[in-house]
Amino acid sequence: MTTITINEVGMRDGLQSLQTIMPTAAKRRWIDAAYAAGVRHMEVASFVPAKVLPQMADAREVVTHALSYPDLQVTVLAPNLRGARDALESGAQRIVAPVSVSTAHSLANVRRTPLEMVEELGRMCQLRDDMGLQQVQIIAGMSVAFGCTRQGDVPLSDLCQLTRQVIEAGCDLVSLGDTTGYAHPGQVATVIQAVRAIAGERLRAAHFHDTRGLALANSLVAVQHGIRELDASLAGLGGCPFAPGASGNTVTEDLVFMLQSMGYATGIDLPMLIESRQLLSEALPGESLYGCIARAGLPLNYPQTANHA
Repeated sequence: MTTITINEVGMRDGLQSLQTIMPTAAKRRWIDAAYAAGVRHMEVASFVPAKVLPQMADAREVVTHALSYPDLQVTVLAPNLRGARDALESGAQRIVAPVSVSTAHSLANVRRTPLEMVEELGRMCQLRDDMGLQQVQIIAGMSVAFGCTRQGDVPLSDLCQLTRQVIEAGCDLVSLGDTTGYAHPGQVATVIQAVRAIAGERLRAAHFHDTRGLALANSLVAVQHGIRELDASLAGLGGCPFAPGASGNTVTEDLVFMLQSMGYATGIDLPMLIESRQLLSEALPGESLYGCIARAGLPLNYPQTANHA
């Protein structure tokens, strides 16, 4: 049975664009509930100034709580060297460096050109090594890899060139991000094949948005083309605040339902995962929650226990 790792990014990508600031205690309960449901990979925070993203002001505290589970892989996002230092000092096990393929998005998101961000990623890798923390993985998160609301088309040649550069800079893994929800299944297949020819086994993960209703279709094609880790957000929360119209991550519950129904292992107890949505309703009053399986309910023949690897 093939195992697909689900990386719950709701605590980071899900919260960063919301007006409501989730209390730290509620974030802890969310981590607890996700872990109880079998989630073993979580992206829990961004190390950015609180004045930029007040939703992430408690990043260190949240990471500390997540690390209390010894078999939980704790990922954070760091857009620059200062954030990477804070992330490394916090004990995070994986750090995502957002590398936009679009210059327009890169300048809006991290105030650097793509090439300048590659150079910053190289400095992050060097800092990691200088601190003796080689076990910490640096992930090049290739933002707007399928299209950009600020630039429009993103040439595949630009993505391939940037992929070569982040590998030369020392990243451990490459993740393809459909930040704006522009991707379609045929494009996903083409992009993965082209990037894998450069990145090889470093290309493991993908991050889709359901802005235009294709997140599940794109996720399935990605799995069929060798992607083994998919980002998703409980109740479909989230989006990039610096990419206009980039709403809605892949809904974790819907993704787990699709994969497990097809015989893939995720290790996640879906009924428990659906129940954890109640926490969001309580901690984020007024915010919209998405997802088909939570609304429609599980089929009568659906197994009521986790589909473990």
